[in-house]
Order: sequence, then structure tokens, then C-alpha cells
Amino acid sequence: MTLECILWLVGAYLVGAIPFGFLIGRMRGVDVRTVGSKNIGATNVFRTVGRKWGLLAFACDFLKGLVPTLLAKACAPDVAWLPLAVGVMCVVGHMLTPYMKFKGGKGVATAFGMLVALVPALVGVAFALFAVVFALFHYISLGSCLAAAFLAVGVWVPFLTGGTFCGVGRSLPQAILITVIALFVIYKHRSNIARLVAGSENKIYLFKGKAA
Repeated sequence: MTLECILWLVGAYLVGAIPFGFLIGRMRGVDVRTVGSKNIGATNVFRTVGRKWGLLAFACDFLKGLVPTLLAKACAPDVAWLPLAVGVMCVVGHMLTPYMKFKGGKGVATAFGMLVALVPALVGVAFALFAVVFALFHYISLGSCLAAAFLAVGVWVPFLTGGTFCGVGRSLPQAILITVIALFVIYKHRSNIARLVAGSENKIYLFKGKAA
């Protein structure tokens, strides 16, 4: 691994680690670590600070996964593994941010941005699944976990069929890393899953009403 590649990875980690949800909350006079789910991600910002601020936090977290991955693809086209590694480091940075004593968000928006850059068609299907589940049940956590599970399964379909699936071919490193990220996202939602099972998870209404 060259020094340039190491700098790419370190830079991606530090960019991914920027706690936009926390910063947006502080700008509005709210410490999101002390309210709601106490998570610094966009969903908690949405619930505790406001809809437009939650959407802004989501957009920022999405872009910090998308932009570095796209830049790695454009700037280092001869290093096939680098965009994937850069994207993964962005997600790890978001989940384990050194700026917040290594306590971060759940990684959904940042992983979404990374995967849009890497496997856009597969992510499009996963997002459609998320949107349908969210529209029907109003649980962001449920939609996120099901979309992540779909990605974890979808990247392995080409190995079973011998062809492509939603534009994804047979790439073992990509399949392994996307699966790890998807499973880690689900793991980070373990408290949400417990609340879903108990029937106490908060619902989110995007266009009308209030979070419940």
C-alpha cells in the first residue's frame, strides 16, 4: 500500500467522522446526545431538532459517503480497491468518530452515499424497499434494517447465478465488505430492533403530523 493510498484512507475516515448531526443540533441549541435516542444521526436530529434540520443532517451524512468515494474513483482509476476502501472508511468514521470519543451514528446515510457511488442500481432497489416500508409503517429503523439486509443478500446473487444482479458483478472483496457494512448497520440498530419487538419504537411522519 502506497503512502498516497494511506492518505486517502485516513482522509476518508476523518471526513466520515465529522458529526454533522451533532453540529446541526448545537447550532439550534440542542445537544442531540442528551435527547431522544441520544444518537447523533439524522433520525434523532429529525425527531428532536426539526424536520428540515434532520433532512439537512441526512444530506450531509450522505454526501460524506458519496463524495470521497466518487473522488477516489475519479482520481485513482488504476487502484480498483481504493474507492471501496475509501467508502468503508467514511462509514467507519461516522460510526466511530474520534471527535466524539468514538461514539457515532448508525451509518445508514453515509453507507447509502458510499453505495450510490459504487453500486447505484442495487442501492436504488434497496432505497425503494426502504421507502415502501417507511411509507407503510413509518419506522425509519425498520426500513433501514430491511434495506441493509437486502444489500447483504443482493451482492451475493451474482455468485449464485453466474451473471449480474442490479448491475453488480462477481467481486468477492466488494461482496464481503458491503455485507460487513450492512450487518454492522443492522447491529447498530439493535436497540431499535428491541423497541420494534416491544412495540415502543417511535414513528416518524415525514410530511404531516408529529413524530410519535
